[in-house]
Amino acid sequence: MKKFKFISYFTFAIAGILTTALVGCEREFSEDITLATFPTIPEVFTDTPVNLTDEFFISFDPADGANVYGFDTDNDAYKGTQAIKIDVPAPNDPNGGFIGGIFLDRGEGRNLTEYTALTFWAKGSTTASVGLFGFGTDFISDKYAVSLNETTLSTAWIKYIIPIPDPSKLAQEKGMFIFSAGTESTGDLGYSIWIDEIRFEKLNTFAQVRTSILGGVDATRQVYSGRLVIDGVQQTVNLGDGSDVTINIAPGYLKFHSSDPTVVQIDAQGEITVIAAGSATITASFNGVEAEGSLTIESKGEFIPAPIPTQDAANVISIFSDEYTNVNIDFYNGYWQPYQTTTSSDFEVSGDNVLSYENFNFVGHQFSNPTVNASAMTHLHMDVLIPSMLPPNARLIITIKDFGANNADGGGDDRTQRITLTTSQLKGNEWASIDIPLTLSQRQRVGQFIFENGGSAVTKFYMDNVYFYKQ
Repeated sequence: MKKFKFISYFTFAIAGILTTALVGCEREFSEDITLATFPTIPEVFTDTPVNLTDEFFISFDPADGANVYGFDTDNDAYKGTQAIKIDVPAPNDPNGGFIGGIFLDRGEGRNLTEYTALTFWAKGSTTASVGLFGFGTDFISDKYAVSLNETTLSTAWIKYIIPIPDPSKLAQEKGMFIFSAGTESTGDLGYSIWIDEIRFEKLNTFAQVRTSILGGVDATRQVYSGRLVIDGVQQTVNLGDGSDVTINIAPGYLKFHSSDPTVVQIDAQGEITVIAAGSATITASFNGVEAEGSLTIESKGEFIPAPIPTQDAANVISIFSDEYTNVNIDFYNGYWQPYQTTTSSDFEVSGDNVLSYENFNFVGHQFSNPTVNASAMTHLHMDVLIPSMLPPNARLIITIKDFGANNADGGGDDRTQRITLTTSQLKGNEWASIDIPLTLSQRQRVGQFIFENGGSAVTKFYMDNVYFYKQ
């Protein structure tokens, strides 16, 4: 599936302030700053961006729904004359339903090795939870990114502290600051954020550092050969005032170990390469102290991808495929509780995304916004892989549902086509390419597929290349 990308550049200048004016601002840099290969300037924003160009801000990608019009400054500052003001949009804002961006050092970067924390002051027009604040994100490598998630703002100024896990890593850092905000905590009501006095500081009060991977649990994943990235890397630090802060940190701050490098290898940035069949456990340490949590990889060896579709894209309506542009999807695993037991563990192998279903009783794909007009299509195609010996009673029941004139699921006017695949059409341990002729007379508003286990022993299967086509 498509992953979020930061690719759209949006810049703005502080009104009336030129880059050259930064040199003469009233704030003096600390006398403790020493010369280094790269500048050691700690300030990021005071009354202006410090040692940054006037085009200092990069927005999240508007193609992914980011709003690029909510950035400003005003004189409601914590200190000095100006603070950053962010207007967080409502989800239905036509210019984008959330906002976020970074301060980027567009020059050679800064040497931050003598500092131990990023600090800033912030408040909101209402009590709200901001998605993330942090540093280390430069939209390029993000090797040493750190974020403080779901930060609760007050209507009064509060100082926030984000510890640097290992300052020695930040000898040439360009990602000075990042934030992202939506309206999940305000019932979809827009609000404003003020941010001021963003700087790196040397604080000596941190203690009781606890590091974890995968949320601190011992997890097991069954995979094929390919690449994964370790996730859920966190650190909890006591700030010295009796309070703890938990931050998300990039894997690059940790040292990783594989119990069997002939099966699984992991590099310094937490990227896992599964190279052979077998089992290996990934563990991590921070400054010589073992992190909580581990990941055991049970590799089945090389994964053979589904056949590459050959249909002309002009004759295809794609629901799930990397070869075509997919329609807008509500979900690939409809959680119809309490009856559904099916879980998802989708994965990617060499750029090919695969749907993976386990504990399978039934599952649904839904694409209702908008529904699909498949009236010109003649077939439904899908590739299915059952990763085991095929039981003699294998049955996969597929329902294609048209939502009818009301264009909604239910209401008495839905029409369905039901197909049952048996052992003769499915395969064990290899892909089966299924082409189903469409007999559904009403298919102008198709919005859902339902897959059911017909009482067989098939409890796990993979799926790829699900699309309508015109023969």
